Amino acid sequence: MPQAAKAGAAVTPPSSAKAITVAEARRAWAAKFRACGIDSPELDARLLVGHALGLDHAGLAAANARRLGVEEENAIAALAQRRLAREPVARIVGMKEFWGLQLSIDAETLVPRPETETIVEAALAAIEIHGSRSRPLCIADLGTGSGAILLALLTELPNAFGIGTDLSPGALVIARDNARRLGLNRASYAACDLAAALRGRFDIVVSNPPYVASRDIANLPPEVRLFDPRRALDGGADGLDVYRRIAAAAAALLAPDGILVVELGAGQAEQVAALCAAAGLAPWPPRPDLNKVLRALVAGMLQVKGHEA
Repeated sequence: MPQAAKAGAAVTPPSSAKAITVAEARRAWAAKFRACGIDSPELDARLLVGHALGLDHAGLAAANARRLGVEEENAIAALAQRRLAREPVARIVGMKEFWGLQLSIDAETLVPRPETETIVEAALAAIEIHGSRSRPLCIADLGTGSGAILLALLTELPNAFGIGTDLSPGALVIARDNARRLGLNRASYAACDLAAALRGRFDIVVSNPPYVASRDIANLPPEVRLFDPRRALDGGADGLDVYRRIAAAAAALLAPDGILVVELGAGQAEQVAALCAAAGLAPWPPRPDLNKVLRALVAGMLQVKGHEA
């Protein structure tokens, strides 16, 4: 068992001679999270206490002075122990916000991360170069997971249709559920390896592929290493295996003015651009995320004035 999990298992719920209030429980668990080196301890405590009690942010604030029953304290403690074992809050509550959308996730999917929104931004910017967002478009999302990228794009492109692929049938169940719940009936899904089941030409091909070098997985934070599906992380010996396959398939997938948009791992921009160029695509300058890491690469079938590599 990981050391973090051992430490978490030894922690007992906050207690006192009398029942504690909602606010006291939140503060006590935040202190325990902080002591164990967990990032954003106050936020995590608020989210977990709220989830255990079925309260949103406003409801939690309104209930601050209410004293908890034993069952409520135990329910909060059960969730908090999972966080102390370094399970991400999004996995504990089963939901994660991405692009303003509340998405279901489970063990079959990655937790959508804020930096991945850079892919959506880059795709939308590239689409606008060629015309209006309202024109009909066809999108393919390779390795869709929870459907985050595809569904975000469909919310911004009112006449677009998309297909998401994934090797995991379980991930596709989650993606379909997310699309249905959000009312995005313009999304469909196929169980296959990357583009193996796809035919025809797409205006946009997007992907957040596995890009961690196999040897580096052991050094990832426990929230990632212990809980994200390994197949969604492992990019082979140099982290570039799936980029090679996507680049090789892109020419047959893209429409004449179509674009490929992929997420990049830190330090991979030059290598991925070279793979795209070798496959006959024209890479554009990579787009940084909010942390200034080059995170998104766009490559097109045609050079676009002002965006030559």
